[in-house]
Amino acid sequence: MTSAVSSVVLACASDQSIFLCGELGPVWRVTEGVVRLDRGSGPDRQPVHLALPGDLIGAEALCGQPYQLSASAFTNCRLEAVRSPADAAPEPLLRQALLQHLDRSQDMAQLRTGSVLQRVTHLLGLMGLDRAVHEAGRAGQADAVRRALPKLREVALLVDAKTETVCRALAQLLPPRSRKSGPVRAAGRDLSSSVPGRRFGEWAANTSLVGFAA
Repeated sequence: MTSAVSSVVLACASDQSIFLCGELGPVWRVTEGVVRLDRGSGPDRQPVHLALPGDLIGAEALCGQPYQLSASAFTNCRLEAVRSPADAAPEPLLRQALLQHLDRSQDMAQLRTGSVLQRVTHLLGLMGLDRAVHEAGRAGQADAVRRALPKLREVALLVDAKTETVCRALAQLLPPRSRKSGPVRAAGRDLSSSVPGRRFGEWAANTSLVGFAA
């Protein structure tokens, strides 16, 4: 059995462009963080999918086609270029991309329907932050959870809501901000070790880099 091999590793800061619709390039696998796939780019972009660690993006390249969507880092993330060996068919990667597409389509539907509180809650679950949110009040970790989120306007764009509505939803899920910076940094360290979320490790490591601002 043949397997895909990685050749290039790409590290992207939150909101950085990865590739644009119409470009030619390799298939990428997300290894850390979350990537957003959009129709269009710039201020008129429309979110279509999220890609989580382990997901493939740009799978149309397996068919020799240019990228059909634009990709950007929803959070700080890392990706690796994936190519099939020259003597191997792309079917295994195509099967993975198809199954992944079905899962992410369902996730996107949940991020765009229901109350804003439900949408934000589902997004936090995809990020692996749901348990941290549940424990935030008791453990004093709310500030660290907020720092693990992208900018408020990016969250609002993804869940198709106004920034103030998302802010109110987060206020329902999290206790008020701490007034002191010292305990917040300590909470961030505790958060990465005490929350075994499936994807939270890489998020907690970047809490000082990913802001929570309108």
